[in-house]
Amino acid sequence: MSGFNERQKGHETKFVMDAAKEFKAEAKRNKALGHWAAELMGKDADEAEKYAMEVIVADMEEAGDEDVYRKLRGDLTSAKVEIADEAIRDKMKECMEAARAVVYGE
Repeated sequence: MSGFNERQKGHETKFVMDAAKEFKAEAKRNKALGHWAAELMGKDADEAEKYAMEVIVADMEEAGDEDVYRKLRGDLTSAKVEIADEAIRDKMKECMEAARAVVYGE
């Protein structure tokens, strides 16, 4: 194999590995967000775990983070939890940074 082909294969492998890590980080973020929101809504431990899974599944609706935001915003509003949109988005960023630190640190 030529040097060019080896480099191309190396870049493709790195891309796939990075995409897998990012997917894992997003799942960790969503689980943390689910537990955070569940606590705000007064859910017990079992309900919180179930809700965290719902948030993970919600992220599969479309590309990007808006599906997760809409899930959190809608559920918090329905539960009569008063929280600013910016606070939700800030928590999403905070959880993503923490999740990436764990996943990329592995």
